[in-house]
Amino acid sequence: MQRTAFKMQLIKGFEEEYKKRHDEIWPELQVLLKESGISDYAIFLDETTNSLFGVMKADDPQKLNNLPEHPVMQRWWEYMSDIMETNPDHSPVQTPLKEVFYLP
Repeated sequence: MQRTAFKMQLIKGFEEEYKKRHDEIWPELQVLLKESGISDYAIFLDETTNSLFGVMKADDPQKLNNLPEHPVMQRWWEYMSDIMETNPDHSPVQTPLKEVFYLP
């Protein structure tokens, strides 16, 4: 099991909308993430910078490479692209974070 952390950027003024969309996350997206081996997934918001910090565990990090090709993931990215910084394919701009401390 590998822990992964990353940073994304939310557009100011969309904090409540971001939370609302995730409170209503699509069941088919939940299934896709679980089937891809993702667990213990959380996203935190730094309200001073509107930075989003994601942390998750992945059974097999190689399986994550297939997510961008899946139609459900592509639809979710497009759905979220109006409220956060995205790449041309609508995927969120992500910056990997280096782990510097862990207390199991």
